[in-house]
Amino acid sequence: MSNATDTESLISFRRDLHKHPEPAWCEFYTTARLIEALNERNLDSIQFGPEIHAGDARNNVPDEQSLQQWRNRALEAGADPDTVKAIGDGFTGAIATLKQGDGPTIGLRVDIDALPIPEAETDDHIPAVEGFRSETDGYMHACGHDVHTTIGLGVIDAVAKSSFQGTLKVIFQPGEEQIVGGKPIAESGHLDDIDALLAVHIGLDHPSGEIVAGIDGFLAVSQFRANFTGAPSHAGARPNEGNNAVQAMAAAIQNLYGISRHADGETRVNAGLVGGGTATNITPEEAFIEGEVRGETTELMEYMVDRADTVIESAAAMHDCTVDIERLGEAPSAVSDPELTSVVMAAAEKTPGVTSVIERDSLGGSEDATYLMQRVQDNGGAAAYVGVGTDHPGGHHTRTFDVMEDDIQIGIDVLASAIEQLGN
Repeated sequence: MSNATDTESLISFRRDLHKHPEPAWCEFYTTARLIEALNERNLDSIQFGPEIHAGDARNNVPDEQSLQQWRNRALEAGADPDTVKAIGDGFTGAIATLKQGDGPTIGLRVDIDALPIPEAETDDHIPAVEGFRSETDGYMHACGHDVHTTIGLGVIDAVAKSSFQGTLKVIFQPGEEQIVGGKPIAESGHLDDIDALLAVHIGLDHPSGEIVAGIDGFLAVSQFRANFTGAPSHAGARPNEGNNAVQAMAAAIQNLYGISRHADGETRVNAGLVGGGTATNITPEEAFIEGEVRGETTELMEYMVDRADTVIESAAAMHDCTVDIERLGEAPSAVSDPELTSVVMAAAEKTPGVTSVIERDSLGGSEDATYLMQRVQDNGGAAAYVGVGTDHPGGHHTRTFDVMEDDIQIGIDVLASAIEQLGN
């Protein structure tokens, strides 16, 4: 399905994205480069900017100063100014549509954002050795979303050359790592005509040559920030006059971990980032917790949200403080449909380079592709989350994460073959 020139071009594109990692709602360079690449292809439509998002469903959008810093970085790196302007206040991502005769509408979801992790500089880290290490201090593609974006482009190319009859929509989704990009795209209406949706992830501890036809076991997740407000006082002379926000925060943290487990399935809680206070001799007036709860099902996640809110509000009241709880990002659970995973299995078994095909596996984490999957399923369609193995050095979300670039083409070939089958 490919030739050497196509593969080299895609790897070059991937490496360019790898050098310019960007977090949620700040993927200005990534989106601009993507639009440039899509414009080189014979597509029926390329949509981006506010039109692909349900704007009121966006959470945790950075402030204007942060957005402007990322715009400036993108422009300095060579992003098209008109595209950056059209993206507006962080309405990143794109939807590319290819129409090729009458038939079903098939969707492919790939994510595009990066993580706030500094990338390794060691002489055994291929991006550092070969000159495509991150150029943005403190950020890197530590989960393979640069590869996912590249796979999306490659699938467009492969399907355009195939006997596929129907419509292909490739959704290049922002903000997966913060669990904020899936919901606004799902609620935009652009998925409502999709008959079958595939989502893809590279690695996930599966080796090169291995394909997972359907991944389940998504933990539903809700991330939050709790801002506690008390009253300051002199900690030595007048401690009784203060309301200690850090005490409220500490009580909340302790009791969050004491939430009862649930008989219906797995639940999780984590206070991942905390802080507060200004000096050793001042009763802390402000404190915060950024944390998350998860559940094996959406209902279990909602149970954890309710219990966590009660714990946090009670801790604030105990110490005469107030608290504001902000939802940062959420994603439901989802299940891959067997009729779609069987198509992926059949495609994988015929793909050169594939040495092992697994019907199902459990993620054990969270993913906001589940919003898109559920949207399609709620409208009567099918969805599946596909894993493409790679011998990645370092685990996901670590400084040494990388992929075997030969596996990019395997992922493209499997997905394009499955899509071709769905359109015949």
